[in-house]
Amino acid sequence: MLGLGNWTFDVIVSDVDETQVPNETPKEYVLRLAQDKALAAAGKVDLESIVIGSDTAVIDGNEILGKPMDVDGAFRMLAQLRGRTHQVYTGVAVYRPADGKLLTELCVTDVPMRAYSDKEIRAYIQTGDPMDKAGAYAIQHPDFQPVESMRGCYASVMGLPMCHVIRALRKFDLHSDENVPLACQKLLSYECPVSAAILRGEYPSSPVLPPKGEGSLLPSPFRRGDGGEVLF
Repeated sequence: MLGLGNWTFDVIVSDVDETQVPNETPKEYVLRLAQDKALAAAGKVDLESIVIGSDTAVIDGNEILGKPMDVDGAFRMLAQLRGRTHQVYTGVAVYRPADGKLLTELCVTDVPMRAYSDKEIRAYIQTGDPMDKAGAYAIQHPDFQPVESMRGCYASVMGLPMCHVIRALRKFDLHSDENVPLACQKLLSYECPVSAAILRGEYPSSPVLPPKGEGSLLPSPFRRGDGGEVLF
């Protein structure tokens, strides 16, 4: 996704403990891990570099769904999510070691799942795809296609909310000559209804968490990553 901006960057994998702290909210969890990953990677870069850390979590109510431990766990997660709306949280942290400047962004996207059958779940699990995915699914899987519809940031559910990244990078005076939002929509074949508003900063970063299994009452632009850190 970052390649859409035509920036030069390296990917640095950091070893961060992703265990949830007791009483930690989903928002606190993803923002803490994004910051921890950015700071961990910062020790491996030049001082003038800009480091991006990100973390994504699938949230059902207040429950954070990680990667399934086994086939039975994958089945349980997919059965739990089907036919209902859950949220995907992505925290992004942008850090500059030279002066210690650190900014964070939170993207939360409502994800309405279709009412897929047990047979479809089992067929999807047999592909092996769910086993390394938070919530046991990938939104872009061509055969399973678990999501009924989208109104928020599709890129965030895939791994990195580019408009939030751009919004943060602008505060570091780092810009792109490319039309990243348009390129992102073309890549994903998705006409995003929220990108312009996010770039204008019209939405706060703290959504109201709905009860488990219910959709948010807030507009979906108010709304993961696999936790990669990026060095510019």
